[in-house]
Amino acid sequence: MPNDLLQMPARLPKLAIAAAIVAFLVALGGLVSALGHVFLVFSAIIPAIAGITILHRRIWGAYGFALFELVTPVALLGASTIPKGRMIAVIVVSLALSLLFFFAGRSLTVAGAKRGLVMPWIVVSFLFTFPFFFFRPFVNSSGGMEDTLLLGDRMMVRTFPAVSPTHGDIIVFHYPFDRHQTFIKRVIGVSGDRIRIVSRIVYRDGSALSEPYAVHKFNVMDRYRDNLPANLSDVTVGPGIGEMLGAKDMLQNHVSNGEVVVPPGKYFVLGDNRDNSLDSRYWGFLDASDIIGKPLFIYDSDVSSGEDKGTKIASIQRVRWSRIFKLL
Repeated sequence: MPNDLLQMPARLPKLAIAAAIVAFLVALGGLVSALGHVFLVFSAIIPAIAGITILHRRIWGAYGFALFELVTPVALLGASTIPKGRMIAVIVVSLALSLLFFFAGRSLTVAGAKRGLVMPWIVVSFLFTFPFFFFRPFVNSSGGMEDTLLLGDRMMVRTFPAVSPTHGDIIVFHYPFDRHQTFIKRVIGVSGDRIRIVSRIVYRDGSALSEPYAVHKFNVMDRYRDNLPANLSDVTVGPGIGEMLGAKDMLQNHVSNGEVVVPPGKYFVLGDNRDNSLDSRYWGFLDASDIIGKPLFIYDSDVSSGEDKGTKIASIQRVRWSRIFKLL
């Protein structure tokens, strides 16, 4: 039996041997990626299993990984944080790998190899694609929601069925002035609400809100940022002219009796880091059509360490274990 196992790779079709080598290389790449993002460990385990089963002359070791790579683009299309160019490149590579392993499976069939297990590959492929019809991964890349969310927090966002957020919900949405950017903020006002901010205290419909999530990291009050409605001439530090046109429309056309009135189909949103958040105070109301979804939990979180003894070194990503699976 040991001699048979040693000779097994030599009896494999050349295309199957090549596919097994590629599978192990993909697994190695996945292992390296998992050092930075622990959830990517599956990208190492699955191709490693494919390579092992191919070496053991199992047809569905090749067909199964071909299926997995074929459906991978479905998951990527839901990942709004991946740049378009990179997404296209990954999709092309996935389709090329799918073809390679499909023909490797054909060569194993011709060589009379055993069929192997089919259902596990179907289940794995299903589990890695079906959820992305309802959820999308999202990474927090700004400090506007600190300390509720930290830079590097990765969240799973429910996108289907359509989200109808209410008071206090955290939502992910397309930035109204640049839809290529994705923002995350907290809903403070919905249609018909009357919003007012006085010395950092938010009032809705005349009542002060209890906001244990809101933080203020600047000691100095700002006449515009910390009071609403306010005069645009009081803006000292903030967004560009385009964004301020949204605030101008809000303050000129949607203020009644010293309160901002949220119009139908709109939302008023704020970041939890109130002193450093680009939100409705600056660019106005959020349209319901711009909402992507509602984050459910953090599935991964990393922080980068930068310089060591004055010498710049490569960024090292460290997992914040205490934040994984934190509900939002």
